Amino acid sequence: MCSRTERGQSTVEAAFLLPVLFVLMLMLLQPGIILYDRLVMRSAAAEGCRLAATMCQESAFDESVCCDVVKRRLGAVPPNDLFHMHEGTCAWDVHIEGDASSNRVTVTIRNRVRLVPLLDAAGVLLGIAPDGCLDIEVSETCVARPDWFGGYADPWEYERK
Repeated sequence: MCSRTERGQSTVEAAFLLPVLFVLMLMLLQPGIILYDRLVMRSAAAEGCRLAATMCQESAFDESVCCDVVKRRLGAVPPNDLFHMHEGTCAWDVHIEGDASSNRVTVTIRNRVRLVPLLDAAGVLLGIAPDGCLDIEVSETCVARPDWFGGYADPWEYERK
C-alpha cells in the first residue's frame, strides 16, 4: 500500500513529462517534413532533367512544358505552409538550364517552408530563418550528351540522302 505522501505522485510526474514528450514529437516532425519535401523535389528535378535532355530538337525546346511536368510531380507535396508556402498560385520556383543540344541539363527547384512554432523561434534567434520560414533549394544535373558522343547538331538524326 502507498503511504499518504506518495499518492498522486504518478499524476504529477505525468503532468511534467507529457508536455516534454509533445515538444519532442513536435521537434521531430519538422525534419521529417523537410526530408519529405526534399525527396519529392529531388525526384521532380531529376525527371525534369531527363525530359529536358531527351526533348526532340526538331520542335523548339519549350521550357514551360518541362516546368509543367516538374510542377505536376511537385503536386505530391500538400499545399500547406508547413510543407511548402503556397501563396494563392503555385509558388514553386523551377529553373531549367540547358536542353538536348547542351552537354548538361540542370533543374533547380526552390520554395519555402514555415517552421513549426518552437523551431521558428529558434530559427529567428539563430538567424537561420529570419521570418520564421526556411528556404529549401534542390538542384539536379544530368548529362544530356556525353563527352565521347561528339559535337553533332542532333544525336537522333542520321544522314539522309
